[in-house]
Amino acid sequence: MSDSVNVSEAPHPTHTPGAPIRPARAKGEPRFPDGPKADPAGSHFERRIRSFQPRRSRVTAGQADALQRLWPAWGFDIDGSRRLDLAEFFGDDHPVVLEIGFGMGEATARMAAADPATNILAVDVHTPGQGNLLNLADRLGLTNVRVGNGDAIILLREMLAPGSLGGLRVYFPDPWPKKRHHKRRLIQPEFLTLAASRLAPGAVLHCATDWEPYAEQMLDVLTAHPGFENTRADGGFAPRPAFRPLTRFEAQGLEKGHVVNDVLFRRVPQDEQAADRA
Repeated sequence: MSDSVNVSEAPHPTHTPGAPIRPARAKGEPRFPDGPKADPAGSHFERRIRSFQPRRSRVTAGQADALQRLWPAWGFDIDGSRRLDLAEFFGDDHPVVLEIGFGMGEATARMAAADPATNILAVDVHTPGQGNLLNLADRLGLTNVRVGNGDAIILLREMLAPGSLGGLRVYFPDPWPKKRHHKRRLIQPEFLTLAASRLAPGAVLHCATDWEPYAEQMLDVLTAHPGFENTRADGGFAPRPAFRPLTRFEAQGLEKGHVVNDVLFRRVPQDEQAADRA
């Protein structure tokens, strides 16, 4: 009888006594076979400057459990292969708000719980955050959250129908503070044109940032874009609306003296754009 141990049955070095032993993964095998893929769109679309950079960090046991249990029902990969029927996707005809970059998902879950008549399509590339949001949605009994994994540009361009969104939220995107990286910032004229094509008339684009130079850029490019109008009569920044929760990250920044700016712009109907150009 051999004394050797089958590697696939050996406990992980950090195995907790009493916890179930999971088989070791072979090299190259995904941790969550039915979960989010590392690069869902692959090389099917042109390579361009990305506004995001995937972060690697540890997935907790609770997050891993949520990904394994809930991803097949509530998660999806942004692969650009199909057009989403949002009513079928959520199981109702409630308006859908796209949130790009939800972090760990605490604010998203709170907004979803406070407004069950609005569906939230939450997109990020951070696996622990995806698992955390799924876990929060499960614990809170939320049915109006779906979690997307991948590039929001591909989602907007390839997978969402024109005029299908009731709103768009971009909270605390990467500010890319170095001047040579400003081209990586998400809020640019080209992005706004794409977003405008997917937003229904009257839908609100809501951005928030604690990086003041980026806030000024957001205000400038949105003010200049013909597809949007400022909800503020004075043309400036808006106070934080009550529906956007104050997150721990934001509270810590405020304690350090950071200034948080919100911009809320409304999608202008096509006929109003034509009148403005006349």
